[in-house]
This record gives sequence, C-alpha cells and structure tokens, in this order.
Amino acid sequence: MYRVKVMKDFSSAHNLREYEGDCENLHGHNWRVEAALRGEKLDKIGMLADFRIIKKALKDIVDDLDHKYLNDHPIFKSINPTSENLAYHIYNELKKIFPSMVDRVVVWENEDTAAEYFE
Repeated sequence: MYRVKVMKDFSSAHNLREYEGDCENLHGHNWRVEAALRGEKLDKIGMLADFRIIKKALKDIVDDLDHKYLNDHPIFKSINPTSENLAYHIYNELKKIFPSMVDRVVVWENEDTAAEYFE
C-alpha cells in the first residue's frame, strides 16, 4: 500500500455556537490541512498520484474557506465550524475528485492541536 500526502494552509475566523468558553467568541486560526491519498498500484511512471494535481485540488477546496468567516459558509449554517467538521468537509470534497483514493484529512488548528477524519 502506498500513501502520499500534501499540505495547504489557510486563515479564517469562526466561533463555536453553544460552546461554553472562549471559543464561543469570534476568533481566527491559521489552519493547516494535511490530505493523504492511498492506493495499491502505481501508474506507469511510478506514481500513485501526481502531487501537482492533488495540491491543485486541495488548494481549490481550501481557497473556498480562506479569509472567510466560516459560520457564514453554506456548509456550516447548521453545523459548527469545528476542526472535526472542517476535516470531514474537506475529505468529502477531495473524495469527489479522487473517489477511491482519499485516505484521511487532518486539520491543524495550531501546532499541537488537530482533528482527523477518515473512513
């Protein structure tokens, strides 16, 4: 089994509805997204997937979240824009592009706190 990973950073603001604590207030993060694809076979030139294509796909997904107030994003109208829900959203968007290859998505809020989604 092979696994390849790409990372992309973005910045956005949010607040957690119904949370009791500081995160209930408007605040921002410089998020880091780590996306991993997996597969058993390499293509004819020895690649699982072209990093350039994966990076472009992740950039397009993340650009929709970058420098935004996440609570206003349609995906987060009824769910909290938590790291967990961001990981789930990005995973599912990548799955539309790489249906059988997406392994996991990790969303880092900061250097020591992350949420991961995989199936």
